[in-house]
Amino acid sequence: MTSQAPVRTLRRIPSGVWVLGGVSLLMDVSSEAIHSLLPVFLVGTLGSSAFMVGLIDGAAEATALIVKIFSGALSDYLGRRKLLAAIGYALGAASKPLFALAWSPAWVLLARLVDRTGKGIRGAPRDALIADIVPAQLRGAAFGLRQSLDTVGAFVGPLLAMGLMLLWHNDFRAVFGVAVIPAFLCVLLLLLGIREPEVAAPQRRANPLRLRSLDRLPRDYWRVVIIGAVFTLARFSEAFLVLRATQGGLPVAFAPLVLIGMNVVYALSAYPFGKLADSMEPTRLLVRSLPLLIAADAALAWSSAWPWVWLGISLWGLHMGMTQGLLAKMVVDTAPAELRGTAYGFFNLLSGLATLAASALAGLLWDHFGASYTFCTGMGLSLAALALLLGLKRAPASGPAASR
Repeated sequence: MTSQAPVRTLRRIPSGVWVLGGVSLLMDVSSEAIHSLLPVFLVGTLGSSAFMVGLIDGAAEATALIVKIFSGALSDYLGRRKLLAAIGYALGAASKPLFALAWSPAWVLLARLVDRTGKGIRGAPRDALIADIVPAQLRGAAFGLRQSLDTVGAFVGPLLAMGLMLLWHNDFRAVFGVAVIPAFLCVLLLLLGIREPEVAAPQRRANPLRLRSLDRLPRDYWRVVIIGAVFTLARFSEAFLVLRATQGGLPVAFAPLVLIGMNVVYALSAYPFGKLADSMEPTRLLVRSLPLLIAADAALAWSSAWPWVWLGISLWGLHMGMTQGLLAKMVVDTAPAELRGTAYGFFNLLSGLATLAASALAGLLWDHFGASYTFCTGMGLSLAALALLLGLKRAPASGPAASR
């Protein structure tokens, strides 16, 4: 009887969530085929420093997260979440050919900014759309499912990149060119496979950017925003996982194995932990995830030998699986329904700034003191995040009507 419970839960999840998961899967196949090779391409082919790698990755991810504040608010104002998501995915697809044409770090930065702007436009409306179509009691499972499907793409993409690198003798640009195909397929799937639920007219016309509207976001929501930012600060760019593995002698063609390994663990754990979040206090699950991140940083700081690197990568992926869908659920559980897009936007704004700071700091430490100092700093920031969570007297209330 118990073994049938996960199957029953999956059957109850609306088909739109599966379609959005498939859209995310295809885009991640495209993006991660490129991103799994990009750190090595930047350092080995274009001559970039670790600081430049961190700055490019941090600036790109911060751009995505900051743009989400406007796309989320706009989706609340227009009540057209699918339209904005489609524009974002289309922009991401259009950016892919730029990577194959890149001849300098500045060109890569431009391509990443265009790509992540598309991600920023689509992210908050997509998450708000999931919240719109899923019953409250299934939100954790729904976000976990979408995250799992997204992460399947995040290891299929690097696997594809590795195979093509071996087949084409480390031709980065040819691999980047192939990555264009799944990106455009995901746009078609979104346009043809999703039907947006009707939104009441009064909700469409309420301008969520007005100060009065922002004031309606409860105190417990802002607590979740702070927690998310601290988590992001403790977990810098995954580009440094790739660079650490290559320090241990991993051949260039096999660099995508780093993200494959991490994302296999991530994909397998995201849905079970998302489902667990529907019946468990969220803060308890977050607290339990941080020792995994601390242990991952410790392993990566200790040695670049393969056993330590793979242990660190696996623990990193398990931490991601425990937290990413959970944080999305915590946002929707503490925000009013008519402000969900805006709530995701502000959550991602602070997380974006933390991403930029964390990745730039990681690159500076790497260049001046070495990889071990970078991961030791990650341990310190993770301990700070753990102290913050343990210091909270209670978890965020599970509802938008939480007291201010």
